[in-house]
Amino acid sequence: MLNNKSLLITGGTGSLGKALTQYILKNFPAIRRLVIFSRDEQKQFEMAQLYPKDKYPQIRFFIGDVRDFDRLKRAMQGIDYVIHAAAMKHVPIAEYNPMECVKTNIMGAENVINACLETQVSRVVALSTDKAAAPINLYGATKLASDKLFVAANNIRGSNPIKFSVVRYGNVLGSNGSVIPFFLKKRKEGVLPITDPMMTRFNITLTQGVQLVLYALEHAWGGEIFVPKIPSYRITEVAQAIGPQCEHEVVGIRPGEKIHEEMITASDSFYTYDIGDNYVILPSMHQWDLSEFIRHFSAEKVKAGFRYNSEENSQWETAESLRLLIREELDVDL
Repeated sequence: MLNNKSLLITGGTGSLGKALTQYILKNFPAIRRLVIFSRDEQKQFEMAQLYPKDKYPQIRFFIGDVRDFDRLKRAMQGIDYVIHAAAMKHVPIAEYNPMECVKTNIMGAENVINACLETQVSRVVALSTDKAAAPINLYGATKLASDKLFVAANNIRGSNPIKFSVVRYGNVLGSNGSVIPFFLKKRKEGVLPITDPMMTRFNITLTQGVQLVLYALEHAWGGEIFVPKIPSYRITEVAQAIGPQCEHEVVGIRPGEKIHEEMITASDSFYTYDIGDNYVILPSMHQWDLSEFIRHFSAEKVKAGFRYNSEENSQWETAESLRLLIREELDVDL
């Protein structure tokens, strides 16, 4: 799919961007160009040491911010595909700096869309989050707005054959700023702060996240939100997996946090289909034939009122399975 193509990743120095880069260079060695677009020069410098030009001549590093339309448009010259992973994602920071979150997550999304429409980009996949479903914090609200922009972009493309789609998933195991690296650090102090013993979250590995993004990039018809079928975990199980000998201190939830997360709401159920390993939320207005889509993906409509909630999930990680995942994915001795 990516051999002889050019791909740009916004937020390319983040956890998923680095995982995508590693996976793509390994599995698509004939990719023509891979552009890492981000605003953090230190992270770009460090990443460039892992991919020296003499060994990876196809990789390029572009300093830039998604708030800067002109820089985005310049970076997208000659690009076939775009993966939009750049975002402000820390919930408390977004609550304290609301307009900065809006500028990056909403205005930045609009800039990406317009830059793609004005260049030769043919496919775009934007990353969402479970916090965008029935959001109660600003981060989730801005990502919901971003999702809506990318879905609606298919309606304004005119004769341009470009396709925009979205992938939505839960907490990425070991990603920057997530609970597992935080607990790994805190266990040295002998105390793991637990927000609420009832708290649950969806769990996905970086590898699974990468594979879902590339699946959407290859198979999207335009306007879909792809949601993977993934397990949940209880925060108490994470604490037990990482620090069974530590004190587990309940400290209360942070501003803007939910006890449970949701990726598909009951209101979404009217547009949601089961396509095997994933659910897909279809746009209310689409540019293709629904019956053909259903046939192509062997899609089955979910029941009215269906919702996909981390508390009500049928798949669950245990302390033991989480411990194994952490060892395998993060190379940490537990």
